Amino acid sequence: MNFLTRYAKCLRGPWGVQYLHLDSADHSSGTMAEISEKIKKQVGVKPGYHTIPQCRAGLLKYHPKLEDLPERSMKDSYRTAVLPLGSDERVREHHVNHLGMVRRGRLVEELDMFAIWICHCHVKLPLPRNTPLPYTFVTLLVDCVEMLADAKADIDLELSGHVSWTGTSSMEISINVRQQEQTIAKAIFLMVARNATNTAPAPVNPLKPTLGQEQLYWEAAKERHQKKATSSMCLDKRPLTKAEQHLMYELFMRSTGTDILWETTSEEPLDCRWIASTQRSKVLLPFPENRNYHNTIYGGYIMRNAIEICYITASFYAGRRPLLQYLSDVAFFQPVRVTSILKLTAYVVYTSEQYMQLMAVAKVLDANSFTEMHTNVFHLTYMSEHKVKEVVPHSFQETVWHIIGRRHFESYQQRQ
Repeated sequence: MNFLTRYAKCLRGPWGVQYLHLDSADHSSGTMAEISEKIKKQVGVKPGYHTIPQCRAGLLKYHPKLEDLPERSMKDSYRTAVLPLGSDERVREHHVNHLGMVRRGRLVEELDMFAIWICHCHVKLPLPRNTPLPYTFVTLLVDCVEMLADAKADIDLELSGHVSWTGTSSMEISINVRQQEQTIAKAIFLMVARNATNTAPAPVNPLKPTLGQEQLYWEAAKERHQKKATSSMCLDKRPLTKAEQHLMYELFMRSTGTDILWETTSEEPLDCRWIASTQRSKVLLPFPENRNYHNTIYGGYIMRNAIEICYITASFYAGRRPLLQYLSDVAFFQPVRVTSILKLTAYVVYTSEQYMQLMAVAKVLDANSFTEMHTNVFHLTYMSEHKVKEVVPHSFQETVWHIIGRRHFESYQQRQ
């Protein structure tokens, strides 16, 4: 059968991203549990936890040069996997919430693992037989995760994805989640390849699109990256517009500007709430079971807990259970060691009708040195069944959060 005729369809997702759909039988990687075991085998990880990680310095001699790596196509990395919710009771119990639906934080955790597996499938090195892969794959950025529908916890989920763009050491992974032919979620991850000891970047095989359709996917990915370079949400990279400056002034006048001698007050503007009053936090003590294969805390674990504290925060604010619609721009600044204490703090930073834009900040406290540092920032969009109260800033820092949250919400709206 011709490769071109094996395309079932192509779906358009966030920022025009398209997803390949090939014959599942030819590209199946089994269940997510089987994928986890395959990754361990490829990396050469010994079973069990060791306080001193296995030394992989001997694999540095296999570090390739970019020009020695063969080109790869999108179909080379295209893989499908099954999350057997319907056939495996243990898996179902691990992913179900009290409403009988799939936990969205747990689903994002699975997507992160699947993205790592696709990286393994894309990278092809000239290695001696039975040599572990001298690479480490790290999640640099979760560009977006778009939740399109609730997934039932008693029916299998099918994940499919492929590499849609490559840089020198980075890969964009496009993932699609379906249940009974319905698309449940779409996601774009940006992954980075590191060497065997995670001390320097490692080159990845260049992606060369084949046929007409792959070329379209490639062009769409390039356009996304060009837009990403000029559409940062941060104020240090994208200054305030005139409209945002005017908004900042209006917020100031509504809250503190009417009294120039104002110092502090607990009075909120009519039918509004202060951002500070929405805060919810939780402190976690990660354990070795939460680590990846390089003795740092798994990024999917951090994302799942961030989504869960944001869900709690949004629920308290709305007065009922909201739905996660969108997760964007999850940046990973620092690795989290197994010896760390993790603190997650969530705020409602912007509201519009029934929508709430939340920001969660992750900090780690090293249990040995007791130093504190930021590791992650999360931006999530939730929707309530009814209109929610307006949230307003109470300080300059909160005003910055409010503006950034507004930018993220507008970006979400533009993708609809």
